[in-house]
Amino acid sequence: MTTEYRRCTRCVMDTSDTGISFDEPGVCNHCKNYEVLARKNLLPPDVAQQKLTELIDRIKDHGKGKEYDCIIGLSGGVDSSYLAYQAKKFDLRPLAVHFDNGWNSEVSVKNIENIVNKLGFDLQTYVIDWEEFKDLQRSFFMASVVDIELLTDNAIFTSLYKVARQHGIKYSLEGHNIVTESVMGKDWNYWKFDLKNIRAIQKRYGKLKIRSFPTMGPWKRLFFQVTNIIQPVYILNYLQYDKQQAMETLERELGWKYYGGKHYESVFTKFYQAYVLPTKFGIDKRKAHLSNLICSGQMSREEALTELENEIYPPGELAQDKEYVVKKLGFTMEEFDRIMQEPPKSHLDYPTDWHRYQKLLSIIRFFRKGFETAKA
Repeated sequence: MTTEYRRCTRCVMDTSDTGISFDEPGVCNHCKNYEVLARKNLLPPDVAQQKLTELIDRIKDHGKGKEYDCIIGLSGGVDSSYLAYQAKKFDLRPLAVHFDNGWNSEVSVKNIENIVNKLGFDLQTYVIDWEEFKDLQRSFFMASVVDIELLTDNAIFTSLYKVARQHGIKYSLEGHNIVTESVMGKDWNYWKFDLKNIRAIQKRYGKLKIRSFPTMGPWKRLFFQVTNIIQPVYILNYLQYDKQQAMETLERELGWKYYGGKHYESVFTKFYQAYVLPTKFGIDKRKAHLSNLICSGQMSREEALTELENEIYPPGELAQDKEYVVKKLGFTMEEFDRIMQEPPKSHLDYPTDWHRYQKLLSIIRFFRKGFETAKA
């Protein structure tokens, strides 16, 4: 059964997202969900300022006598770069950690260099075994699953927390924020901590065993969430965070350069989002990113629609990047094109911990609700 094409009357999300729904005036569930998240997480400026001041004081108090009072993952992208800039303004002493998976663009490398040098932060670069990571990425391509980037996302989180524990750091400054990163299609990515899924796909398609590549499964992730041994801090949610103003500030103060798109500081991410997802999966993540800016009042719907009319990947850049990525991953062009033509599969077509994890979360929520009710 073919679904009739529709686009939200408020943002630019459409029925390319199989989980989208609309109310009678045509406003989609993403806009409604954003309103809920914004009411819950984005406080009035005076209240947010007070909460942020208290939070910064706690971070500083816990870091007294230590070399660092917090940790920050630094990619060279706008969110993490602006977060580092704000950390300096708050007189925090973060250890900056960069996860090098072999796909850094020249722009991102220069951005990171400028940031740590001008802000005076120490930088630790976490370099992985390229051959092992390449084999994992090849496996995910051959598995035809949508979220090839979950490998990097899982490893970034794992390596960041590993370094934090090595230095006795409790607070992790996170660049994730409501105003630019809370809209996403239902099946446009996948759960980042399904280690069973990663291992199953690698066992089926890979040549190498996972030995040194940093990974974290759901149970360890849940342990960190429950115990707060390392506590994530979302500073950008306490600020009046405007992406365009942030970029202008970074350019003016730190010599930062824009790289052309959301997460395009990575050569692979650019190729994945601008070619692999639209070509094989029919997914244009620009719709989610632009819709988020519409919901937060940073862009008009008309501006977003105009942006979507632009080529997602200029042909000259695509040909050059495709040749580079395919060769670096060790595919022939014929092998890669054949993989791209194979039908997509769900991550749930492979062994997974998703269902067990959701069942455990339901149990935890049940007992937590009972405890809160009894306490009240």
